Amino acid sequence: MNKFLALIAVLALTGCATSEHTYLKNGEQGLTIDCSGEANNWAACYEKADASCAGTGYRIVSSNGTPATKESDKTLGVDVGNYKTRNVVVVCK
Repeated sequence: MNKFLALIAVLALTGCATSEHTYLKNGEQGLTIDCSGEANNWAACYEKADASCAGTGYRIVSSNGTPATKESDKTLGVDVGNYKTRNVVVVCK
């Protein structure tokens, strides 16, 4: 039972970037990649873009995310309780 609870805790803390197909205003097909949350970072977005484009490369069309928290706003040096959003739209080459 303890191993099961530990597994659930690890899965809850790990995050994964998700992607979905989208169309840009100019008709190009792109990918919207969401790598929000504490367990992810911008590198997770770019890794997902690279994997989704099958190694052919990609062009970043836009990115949006929560600004970094100032050191003075952190609790004991840690950003507590602020949900971080990170989204990037890419077009595969």
